[in-house]
Amino acid sequence: MDSVSKINVHEKILGLINKIKHGEIEGTYEIVVATVSTLKEVINNTEWKTAQSVMDLVKLNGKHLINGVPLETCIGNMIRRILHIIREEYSAELKNKTEETDPQESLHKIITSKNEHDIDFNISVPFLKEALVEHINEFEVELETCYENITQQASEHIHSSEIILTIGRSRLVEEFFKKAAKTRTFEVIVAEGGSDLNGHQMAVNLAKVNIKTTLISDAAIFAMMSRVNKVIVATHTVMLNGGLKATSGTYTVAQAAKHYYVPVMVLLPLYKLSPEYLCLYEQEGFNKYLSPSQGVIPIDNIQLMDKIRAYNPAIDYVPPELVTLFISNTGGNAPSYIYRLLSELYHPDDYEL
Repeated sequence: MDSVSKINVHEKILGLINKIKHGEIEGTYEIVVATVSTLKEVINNTEWKTAQSVMDLVKLNGKHLINGVPLETCIGNMIRRILHIIREEYSAELKNKTEETDPQESLHKIITSKNEHDIDFNISVPFLKEALVEHINEFEVELETCYENITQQASEHIHSSEIILTIGRSRLVEEFFKKAAKTRTFEVIVAEGGSDLNGHQMAVNLAKVNIKTTLISDAAIFAMMSRVNKVIVATHTVMLNGGLKATSGTYTVAQAAKHYYVPVMVLLPLYKLSPEYLCLYEQEGFNKYLSPSQGVIPIDNIQLMDKIRAYNPAIDYVPPELVTLFISNTGGNAPSYIYRLLSELYHPDDYEL
């Protein structure tokens, strides 16, 4: 790669990091789309000859993105997905090249097929760049339809006369309820949701489409859970073990649901599925802390700041044993099936970037 290409790629990566940090790109879906688009530009507009060289290019720039925005695990997920696409397309193009040169040799290779770990990615194959760009374009279309594919399943999981509890505001959960409301009559209880209290806006939006909605404080979650038929929540990330990184307060909801044997359903676009496993003590990569004035200490009682130390985490960890079902764009899956979904989305060699 020449120096001009290096500068252009570096500027694109830095530009994406700055836009995310400054709030110009907000929301997991928007970050995912921007990441895939940037990586596609990097692959399409730089000079490389082999699959190994383009994988090295994606990994190098991917590490810069991850280090720049460590809490957005969806960025790492997209890097791994692009690497998986490169491996798939290279194997397909290499197979086509072999079949064209010697059909008998190709038949022999099918019979004595090697493990993918033994594939030499340094062999140059024609049309690899075109195949990669086409495959990434298809993946972008898949991303555009993932919300719709999840909301189409709403009537399968929400039944008439049910009382459903959720926490905070999620655009996906909101659309899920609105879709179900077209064929079902049900009630939603919305907990305020952590520090930003965006459950208020969620309740307003649901009420506007004539869904019977009740707004409660997070302190009332346990008291109300005995009336609830099921819990439907969104998530920030689903990790290797099936545990969630979700908005603050979700752990309280899941614990209360367990006590009353209420099923907990999590809406999971597959771009949020990560092969990482972060422990609670790894707070740098797991959590972020908000100002105590957001929901912990009233702004008119600011003198308390000098006398107490208050923590206001934005993220909760919810262990997999508290989750009943993940509803993804490919269907419903139990937490124990997460490992299988991971093997379909990412290559094991790319789990550690």
